[in-house]
Amino acid sequence: MELDGKVALVTGASGGIGAAVAHRLHEAGASVGMLSRHGSDLGLDRALGIVCDVRDRVAVARATDEVVEHFGALQIVIANAGVGAYGPFLELDPDQVEEMIDVNLKGTVYTASATLPHLISSGEGDFISMASVAGLRGFPGESVYNASKFGQLGFTRSHDHELREHGVRATCICPGGVNTNFAIGSGRSEGDPELEGMLSAEEVAEVVLFTVTRPRGMRVLTTSFRPMIEGSWG
Repeated sequence: MELDGKVALVTGASGGIGAAVAHRLHEAGASVGMLSRHGSDLGLDRALGIVCDVRDRVAVARATDEVVEHFGALQIVIANAGVGAYGPFLELDPDQVEEMIDVNLKGTVYTASATLPHLISSGEGDFISMASVAGLRGFPGESVYNASKFGQLGFTRSHDHELREHGVRATCICPGGVNTNFAIGSGRSEGDPELEGMLSAEEVAEVVLFTVTRPRGMRVLTTSFRPMIEGSWG
């Protein structure tokens, strides 16, 4: 139980990578505050499900306070909530453009704003931003998604400079393609055979657990990994 006695907060926790991360941290001993639009705790016994839209700064702050009040502390934060829509920039629905920036980038900023004071108080916190290889290089048909993920990466790397002296580690995790319902209907298609060769959400969760269980004298800044079916461009 590597995380016994620790408290984690995960956004976008009701499905996909977020749910897998919440399960894995819980298996490792952590209590988990699970923020999502559905508010599910997925039946975990040391979990608190809270309805929260990360686009709402006040809602994120309120949910964070609820997690801390319920569990008494906060040491691990996974800013995971994200959306994606793929296609030529000029053909994207304006609402999709706004949502990618609001959820992926501003949602990460709001999550940091609400949680970092608690991580600093803990003296040994971990702030993890779940980005993407799309935060490391540009892809055709992903201009706005790229912009949101590059923003996450820059935001998180800058925080490393600010937080290290407080004992808080800031890490950006950048997986390649992951087989979830992410972007189905807005760039991906249900049943696409390529999905079968992608990473699983559980494999990504293992990388998260690895990151937060490193000895406190070291930190992972940015880590990227891809399924074998994908090339290593850039």
